[in-house]
Amino acid sequence: MVSFSPHRINEAVAKTFIGRWFRLEGSGHPLARPGSKFLTELRAGTVTAAAMLYIISVNSSILSDSGGPCVCEGTADDPICADNNDYALCKNELRRDYVTATSAISLISTFLMGLLANMPLGLAPGLGVNAYFAYSQVGFNGTGPISYSEALAAVFLEGLIFFALTILGLRQWVVRLIPRSITTAIGCGIGLFLTIIGLSSSGLNVISGGISTPLQLGGCASEYADATTGFCNSHVLQDPRMWLGIFVGGVLTAFLLLYRVKGALLWPILLVAIISWPRPTSVTAFPHTELGDSNFDFFKNVVAARGFKLLGPSNVDWKAYANGKVWVALISFLYVDLLDTTGTMVAMSKQAGLYDARDGDFEGSSVAFLVDSACIAASGLFFGTSPCTPFVESASGISEGGKTGLTAVTTAFWFFISIFFAPILSNIPAWATGSVLIVVGAMMMENATKVNWDYMGDAIPAFVVIAVIPFTYNVAYGIIAGLILFILLHNVPKVLGMISPRLLPPGWRDLKEPYNSTAFLKQPNGKGRVSFLALLPPWLRKLVSGEKRFWEYTHEEMERILEGRKISQESDDAAAKMRQEERDEMRKRMGEEVVSTEERKSEDHSDDVNALEQGIMASGSAYETERK
Repeated sequence: MVSFSPHRINEAVAKTFIGRWFRLEGSGHPLARPGSKFLTELRAGTVTAAAMLYIISVNSSILSDSGGPCVCEGTADDPICADNNDYALCKNELRRDYVTATSAISLISTFLMGLLANMPLGLAPGLGVNAYFAYSQVGFNGTGPISYSEALAAVFLEGLIFFALTILGLRQWVVRLIPRSITTAIGCGIGLFLTIIGLSSSGLNVISGGISTPLQLGGCASEYADATTGFCNSHVLQDPRMWLGIFVGGVLTAFLLLYRVKGALLWPILLVAIISWPRPTSVTAFPHTELGDSNFDFFKNVVAARGFKLLGPSNVDWKAYANGKVWVALISFLYVDLLDTTGTMVAMSKQAGLYDARDGDFEGSSVAFLVDSACIAASGLFFGTSPCTPFVESASGISEGGKTGLTAVTTAFWFFISIFFAPILSNIPAWATGSVLIVVGAMMMENATKVNWDYMGDAIPAFVVIAVIPFTYNVAYGIIAGLILFILLHNVPKVLGMISPRLLPPGWRDLKEPYNSTAFLKQPNGKGRVSFLALLPPWLRKLVSGEKRFWEYTHEEMERILEGRKISQESDDAAAKMRQEERDEMRKRMGEEVVSTEERKSEDHSDDVNALEQGIMASGSAYETERK
């Protein structure tokens, strides 16, 4: 009798072409990713999809507010076409088109990110930048400084510029030049960003904006909320949907994680969604309102495949570049997306164990940035949307064990399904995923232990990043604030130190983290000589050096990546060992028995115990075998 145990399935797939392409553990690839297993990747991709699918309805709602290609000539009595019935019908059709277009661009970009860059990232039209596109540039019902067609032209050109910068290696340089404390803090800031999303109306609705304070408690039923602002006037924290999300979505998730149940982040999402779909309940996702009736009618279709006839290349205004306001919009898109994408990719790669702090880069960065750039251009040209960007919700799948592009490919599969099952998948309620985002945020806060808190010149900029990202609802603004403060706190004392060494602050020589931007100009050959060839991306350096197969890793590059993994793991192991020693010391003081390392390993029921260490050894052995 043939056994189809998960272990056998993982082993069988790892030995196939798929396993080697995605570098699964046991595939024999020199750069196999420790702990990556086929079934785990599928589950992780499903969790990422469940956390991201809300973007289908949210993005369609935001972008359709701009009016898109719908035309309405305002009058003195109705300058923004608020009461024009034909215009309203066109916008409703546009919203349905955006449901399909959002699913389609998310499917393509996520699939390419997984297949070509082998990164466990989900991509979709980004939150924040879509609101900037719809409300600040095009404006509500087209009342902004530039037209919808001009905005699409700006998005398309942004993608081309990013593509050129990536080819030249300049986007990778942004990653390398960010100090270690800042890159570590980005992960924490994104964790709190996810927490804010999970607590807000995009999740549990526990908090909302306030009048007398920046934030206030929410969680009231719709009849107790202000019709204009949505703020709760009374009955805060009394919405049963919020408590359903907290207990079934959050507390249950915490218990499943506590007992290390596979799919701990996925099952509560599905359970809350199923409970929320029936109508005659107090926790229904389809209340008897105009919007609720519309969503329920769409939900009842179950399957609804449609195109997006209102969107496409015909909407792009190629003469837009003569308008100076378009260039202002383009510059805004560029710097926000540059830092947002870079920060998210760095944080996610660190979370997945793919970041090399020594080289200031992560595996597959060149291809990942190229895919991101191409998809930004495609967003504006073919799909009529705001720029596509990596989603911080990818952290939920990475926390579930996703380490390779198979996670992204699985997420892309669910976006493909959503094109046909959009009535169901676009109606997973926000309170179903809110608690999961908070739990993932808690997991990402582990990075806070890696910040250099011993020196204020490193600690304060890192803290500013952690605080500003969630409270401005923007990754880019947090990075900008932290970098400006880092530059000031490191360069002003340096100038003073040139006047007199006594003017250097305490800890400058022994507590401050070493940082030297010119160090990245040194060739990775151990000789330490500065070479401007180091400015070029790896593929271009190899091409200049005469290597015709410039797209393949050399043995030296693979060896360096393996060494970088080992160094990163040793750093993490040292921090984990220190925390364990502190816990053991507390147990001794309280008279409890101290569990030995061997006993701790034997009690650990996870299949991933020491997987990273074993994977590094296996990868090294495979590399040695291939080299011989």
